[in-house]
Amino acid sequence: MSEIEKSYEDFISTVSHELRTPLTSIRGFSQTMLASWDKLDDESKKKFLKIIEEQSNRLINLVENMLSVTRLSSGKDNLLLKEIEIRPAVEMAVSIVKSQYSDKKFDIAINPKTPSILADKDKFQQIITNLIENAAKYGEENSVIKVETGFCEDCEFVAIRVVNTGIGIKEEDYERIFTKFSRIDNPLTRKVQGSGLGLYITRNLVEKMGGKISVKSEKQTDKESFLTTFEVQLPASNVEKQARAKCIP
Repeated sequence: MSEIEKSYEDFISTVSHELRTPLTSIRGFSQTMLASWDKLDDESKKKFLKIIEEQSNRLINLVENMLSVTRLSSGKDNLLLKEIEIRPAVEMAVSIVKSQYSDKKFDIAINPKTPSILADKDKFQQIITNLIENAAKYGEENSVIKVETGFCEDCEFVAIRVVNTGIGIKEEDYERIFTKFSRIDNPLTRKVQGSGLGLYITRNLVEKMGGKISVKSEKQTDKESFLTTFEVQLPASNVEKQARAKCIP
C-alpha cells in the first residue's frame, strides 16, 4: 500500500469515527424524546435538547474542519488579505466559545494601541476561534482564558496570545500538536473529544497569511498546573501593505 493510500485510509477512518459519536448521540436523544415526550419533565427535555445542540455544534465544527483540510490539501483555499481589527474577531470568538464552556471565564486584554493586521477576515476569525476553543477545552475547570496582544512601534508583526491554565504540553510535543490528526496522550485528552485537526488547520492558515505560530507551557510556581501560551504573529497593516493587498493562492 502506498503512502498516499495509507493516508487516505487513515483520513476516512478518523472521519468515520469522529462523525459517528455526535450522530449517535443526536439520534439516541431524539428517539428518546419522541418515544417518551409525555413522560419527560421539562428539566429532562431541556437537558436532552442541550445535548442535541452541543453535539450538532460539534458535528458542524467537525465538517468545517474536514472541508478546511480538503481545501488546504488541494491548494484551492484562496485568501483575501485586507486590514483587519483584532478586537472584534476576538470578541466574536469568545461569544461563540463561552456558550459551550460556561465554566470558563474569559479575559480580553487587547491593547487599544494595537495596530490592525493584514489578514483574511474569515480565516483570521477561524484561527482565533480555534485557539480560544482549544484553550477552553483543555483548561482547568473554572479557569480563566486570557487573550492579549503584543507589538512594538518598529515591528512588522502583531502578536496575539491565547493563555490557559491546565495540564500543559511537554516540550517534545510542541511541534507534534500542529500535525494532522495528532493528539497528545494524557489523562485530560483521553476524556476530551477532538479530531486533532484544529491546530493543524490553524498553523496552515497562519503561515499562508505570512505569519507564524508557537506554543509554550510553563509550570506554575507551587502548583501542579501549567500556563500554556499559544502565540500567533501576523503582519501589521499599514498603507503600503494595504495597497498591495490581493487575492493569493
